[in-house]
Amino acid sequence: MRGDETEKMAAMNRWLDAVCAELEVDRSVMDANSAALLRLISDVAHGPSRPGAPLTAFLVGLAGASAPGPAAPAVGERIEKVSRLVESWPGAGAPA
Repeated sequence: MRGDETEKMAAMNRWLDAVCAELEVDRSVMDANSAALLRLISDVAHGPSRPGAPLTAFLVGLAGASAPGPAAPAVGERIEKVSRLVESWPGAGAPA
């Protein structure tokens, strides 16, 4: 990773640490799902709806948090469900 990218990632992690602390969210839940969530949001932005991508992330988190049981697997399951929805969306694979 280049120096500029390293600093961007460090700044992102400082920000996310602060947000997790402020909202009293276990950072490990996000860490367990961040790669899959970022892929999903990219797929949404380049598929069904670019402006809908951040709100999709919110809805996935909201649904995962309201599910019974451990949060990390619940969020992962919601990511998988929405990923399948994106794949089946009319025009999937076409430019947004």
